[in-house]
Amino acid sequence: MRVVRSVEAANLREQVEQLLPSWRQWYPSLFDAACDLGLLRARVCDPGSLLLSRRHSDVQREAEAAHREKWGVSPDEPPEK
Repeated sequence: MRVVRSVEAANLREQVEQLLPSWRQWYPSLFDAACDLGLLRARVCDPGSLLLSRRHSDVQREAEAAHREKWGVSPDEPPEK
């Protein structure tokens, strides 16, 4: 039997197997076992953060900022064509 040294270093399957070695007898999936053991928890978040359009615009904005930083372009400067 393999012993996991720290919970942070272990993956989800290792954590479940450490807490409940026979989880396959009781649960249909690793996800169900991890939820019941408290390894996976739901978090409440702003419903607006779930919109793909908002998440994509945030990613786009971060990518543009990284591009400007890398190539030394100011935000007010129009793109060259």
